[in-house]
Amino acid sequence: MTGQRDRWAELTGGEAGEEYAQRFARLVESGHDVHGEAAFCAPLLKPAARVLDAGCGTGRIAIRLAELGHHCTGVDVDSSMLAVARREAPTQEWLLGDLARLDALDLEPCFDLALAAGNVIPLLAPGTESAVVRQLAAALCPGGLLVTGMGLDAAHLPLAEPPLTITEFDRWCTEAGLTLRQRYATWSGEPYYEGCGYAVSVHSRPVT
Repeated sequence: MTGQRDRWAELTGGEAGEEYAQRFARLVESGHDVHGEAAFCAPLLKPAARVLDAGCGTGRIAIRLAELGHHCTGVDVDSSMLAVARREAPTQEWLLGDLARLDALDLEPCFDLALAAGNVIPLLAPGTESAVVRQLAAALCPGGLLVTGMGLDAAHLPLAEPPLTITEFDRWCTEAGLTLRQRYATWSGEPYYEGCGYAVSVHSRPVT
C-alpha cells in the first residue's frame, strides 16, 4: 500500500459495498441497463480475452464480461466492495490491492484489456494517479488496451471539483508508453467534445 488514503475512502469510509450494490439492484429492477461499460468493451476484445478490472468495486462489469466468455480479474482497495463481488461470483478472481502497487500482487502478466471505469482515476489517492497509469500500462500485452471512464467536472463526479484534467491524464498515458486511440463522451459512444464533462478513453500499448 502507498499509505495514502484514496478519495473514494474519504467519501465512503470504505464501507459502501452493500449500499452501492443495492443502488444498482434498484436500477435493474426499474428497467435500466447497467451493462454499458461491458457492452462498450466487448467489441474491443477477442474471444476469451484476459481482462483486468482495476477498481472493480462490487464486480458488476467483470461479472458481465465473464458471462460473455472472458477471463476477468478484479482488483480493488475497498474490502466492502470486494465482499459483494466475491458473494456474487465466488469462482472469479477478486484481489484486494492498491492499484499504485499492482506489481505487488504478482499477477500473471499480459492482459488484453485493463479497465478503470466508475471514476476510478479521479478517486485515487492524491499524487498516485500517474503511478497507477504506469502500473496498468505495464500489465497489458503488446497491443493491449487501457479503457477508462471519468468525470471531468463536478457534475460528473462525487467531488466538489475535478482533481485532474484530461490533458494531465493523457500526459500520464503518453509517459507510460500508451497512445490514444478513441475518446467518447459516454459509454454508449456519443462523440467527445471539449467541455462535455465526461470522457471514455481507449489507449493502446504499442505492439512492438
